[in-house]
Parts: sequence; C-alpha cells; structure tokens
Amino acid sequence: MFENQPYSIPYVDSDYRVAVETLFPPERAARDKGPTLAAVEAFADILGIGMEFKRLMQESSSSEFRHFLSHFQNNLALLISKTWVEKSDEVRKEHLQSRLPVLISFIEDGDYESALAEFGTILDELAFLFFGNQSLKEDFTEYALRIDTQMGLFWWYGSQIRRQNLKIDSNILRALLLIGICYLTSF
Repeated sequence: MFENQPYSIPYVDSDYRVAVETLFPPERAARDKGPTLAAVEAFADILGIGMEFKRLMQESSSSEFRHFLSHFQNNLALLISKTWVEKSDEVRKEHLQSRLPVLISFIEDGDYESALAEFGTILDELAFLFFGNQSLKEDFTEYALRIDTQMGLFWWYGSQIRRQNLKIDSNILRALLLIGICYLTSF
C-alpha cells in the first residue's frame, strides 16, 4: 500500500505538512536518524489523540497500560468483526483477528520493533477491509485525506511505519506504536 508516493500528502494545510515531514522526513539523511519524540507527540496532537498518547507514554508496565491494551484489542477485534466484506474476504478477517494476540504479545514483551512491523501489516489488512481495493491504489492517501484529514493522515502513518528504517531507540518505537493504538482505540 502507498508504495509509490511516500511523501505526497495533498490536501493538507501547512501545519499538518510540517508535522508529517518532521515525523518521517523526505530527506534520506534525516529519515535514517528516525523521528524525535517531539515529532511523534506533534503528530499525535494532529490526530486528536495527544492527551491519551502523552498519558500512555508515561505508563510502562502498569495495570492501567495493560487495561488499555485490552481495551485496544477488544475495540480492534470489534472493528474487524463488524466490517462488512464480500464472502471471499471472510478468510482475511479471520486471519486478521488471529494476528491481534501476536501483536499484543510483542507489546507486552517490550519488542516494539516486531510489534511495529506486525502493526503495519495489521493496518494494511484493516485498510483493505475498510476500503477494499481502493486501499491498494497509489492514490489511497489522497482518497483517505479527501474523506477526512485526520483519518487520511492516520493511513499515511500506517503506510510509513512499514517503509521506514526503524532501527531506532525503543522509546521512539513505542511512541510510534502508541500513535496507532491510541487512534484505533478511539476510532
């Protein structure tokens, strides 16, 4: 998904564009360093999940964080199960449901690199369930942005986490993962 247009973010105002380019810069040298925590926080604010994100960044292994993960898993499972698809895509839904415990396990183990990779795969499949073949087209970001800017930016973020060289600090990996978890929990 989004393979040919990594930084083409049409239809967004300049504040959003700055946050997007700060999160995953188009210049290779800056991109290889990875995003900063400030860039991740700014992106969370743009998605409307900033307060929840900042609260969860302060939680590490508390029961509150585990409760939030459980809420996320239940909400995502509900989104997947309630999504109407063609009969031929029912297997995709079942397969996607089976990936959720794997993701949660990676998160609970603190393996954020694997969790982020798994989450990227889950987001690709979820986009397909929501949008069908449109999610596979080059202009999917543009399509999603025209529907809703925050939602479009979220799907752009999903495409980017799988494309980046994310051999970076585990705290930043965790932050990148929390963006998606917070967004989908409030979806």
